[in-house]
Amino acid sequence: MKDRQDTSGKWRLRAGHFLPGVGAVPAFVAVALALLFSSSDAFAHGAERGLAMLLPNTYARTGGGLAVLVSFLALAIVPSVWFRRMESASLRLLPAVPVPAVPDSLLSFAVMVVLILSGFLSVSDPLTNPLPLVIWTLWWVMFALLQAVLGNLWVWLNPWTGPLALLRLATRRPIGTTPLLRLPQRLGYGPAIVLFFLFAWFELVSLAPEDPPLLAKVVLGYWLFTLAMMTLFGEAEWAKRGEPFSVFFRMIGLLAPIFVKRPKEAGQRSWIALTWPGQRCLEVEPMPISGILFILLTLGTASFDGFSETFTWLGFIGINPLEFPGRSGVMTANSWGLLAAPAALSLLFLGSVALGAWIAGERSATNILRLAGHLVYSIIPISIAFHAAHYLTLMMVNGQYLYIVISDPFALGWDLFGTIDHHVTASFMNTIEGVRVIWVVQTLIIVAGHVVGIGLAHMIAMRYFPSSATAGLSQIGLAAVMVFYTVFGLWLLSTPSAG
Repeated sequence: MKDRQDTSGKWRLRAGHFLPGVGAVPAFVAVALALLFSSSDAFAHGAERGLAMLLPNTYARTGGGLAVLVSFLALAIVPSVWFRRMESASLRLLPAVPVPAVPDSLLSFAVMVVLILSGFLSVSDPLTNPLPLVIWTLWWVMFALLQAVLGNLWVWLNPWTGPLALLRLATRRPIGTTPLLRLPQRLGYGPAIVLFFLFAWFELVSLAPEDPPLLAKVVLGYWLFTLAMMTLFGEAEWAKRGEPFSVFFRMIGLLAPIFVKRPKEAGQRSWIALTWPGQRCLEVEPMPISGILFILLTLGTASFDGFSETFTWLGFIGINPLEFPGRSGVMTANSWGLLAAPAALSLLFLGSVALGAWIAGERSATNILRLAGHLVYSIIPISIAFHAAHYLTLMMVNGQYLYIVISDPFALGWDLFGTIDHHVTASFMNTIEGVRVIWVVQTLIIVAGHVVGIGLAHMIAMRYFPSSATAGLSQIGLAAVMVFYTVFGLWLLSTPSAG
């Protein structure tokens, strides 16, 4: 196999992302649907840093079977009263203490500054420079998963709220609070869609997203651009519809089982409460079409990330995975792929919702679009579950590299936290027992995401249709798409990969 040399000078395997021309959308759908009904044996899955995990076909079939069973039970057998009781079920844990956002944001900003400096001044090896490890492992993988448990932490930890507050204090002007221009409503989530696509392109298509100096320039440039947009359009409005990570993390945070329960009457205390994942998605307003497309863009690019690394896909587009030409040779095809994958997912989702609503007797396009805007939240749990399962071994290995690097961020021989002598190990994959535990965890994570998603979708549908039976009929198409996505995620963990 042809390896590619990364910026550290070390050899490692990494898949590119490929998709040819305008025929990509039907090709993506056709191959994915074929995989759903395929019973061929599974072989391997490639993870970052050269790790390979083989989720056996037995686990993939078991997970897919459980997904089908859960869907059937939820739509046909489970009494509707159970779902109605779950809608408001919660348990108070502790009184909530107000947390000021400005100090936390300033701390986050300070950490970002140190990381940017390390990107410019420290070594170019992405395994010993903290910037790539923090951005791609700690922030984009671990932090996203943490918010699915604890809620939207980005409100406090974004690196703009604090600096904007200092600017207001220093200039005595309402910078960021009083917008200079109005962000047009007709744009919807358009700015967030464009910026998230550019982020995904940089991560999945560009030549060296882990190169520390380049990454430092991108992070600094994005921070300055967002600061300017928040100054121009107002921090709240730009965070609501323009800043893609604020939108993305807010959507994930709605799934968190731990949340702050606000009092219904003045003078009462707020509480930290525990509920079932996704409960708050029932109360939010449906997303407009641009919001639907944004959420499906985030899911589609993640799906393409895993799918484009498989031997199946590389062979389908005429690329020999044993003679991979490198990213520079497929950048155009990769860009088409990033467009095609969310387009395919959008067609599947909107088509399944429209089909289900039509079967249930709904004929109004406005009502169907409103239903789709609410049901799109039910896709997120499956995506987050795939995110966790797909990057499980990466977190276990890259987390160790980060544990070492935090003691010496500038490669000056420091040992700030006493971790510099830790040795990275993958011993958890040295025995079949350890590997089997990882397989079981990956399978259970994906099936759990499906359980949450199908239950949430059914409860949302019950608010739009007069009876539980009609609501169940409306979910036939979406349930099929959820089963497909679940099986697809399991397949990605079990198929040959060049990454």
